[in-house]
Amino acid sequence: MVNELAALAAAASPERTPSLSRSADRRDEEDPLKVAALSDDAGPADSGAQRLSQSDPRDIARALLGDFGFSADQFGCLDSLYMRESGWNPYADNPTSSAYGIPQALPGSKMSSAGADWATNPVTQIRWGLGYIRDRYGSPCSAWGHSESVGWY
Repeated sequence: MVNELAALAAAASPERTPSLSRSADRRDEEDPLKVAALSDDAGPADSGAQRLSQSDPRDIARALLGDFGFSADQFGCLDSLYMRESGWNPYADNPTSSAYGIPQALPGSKMSSAGADWATNPVTQIRWGLGYIRDRYGSPCSAWGHSESVGWY
């Protein structure tokens, strides 16, 4: 009976022809355009990438919200807060209080905990500001609510 089943199975399945591989042996020559594009002489690829620090500070903040556990719906409150504090100017300097930068850190040198470039880099300032808001108020909307009620955050 076993031999009969094996014979039936062999008869039922047609012979398979080997498939061709996609290996280089099918190609007669290299593609000169591809070789040129992949060579070191072609220079770096233009990825269209931009350093985050060169972006609009609002775009930087939008990109960083999630890193601090905030959803995108918190941006409106952060925008209102930072418009009031500095107008999103990383060089905003309050001569009467020594508050500095986008988040108006008091004193500005507090932001050095986020990076040595705190005085000029909006990414560093926004990172510091979002950490401060998270730790002190819980969210940008809570910080904005506090600012609305007392005039500062």
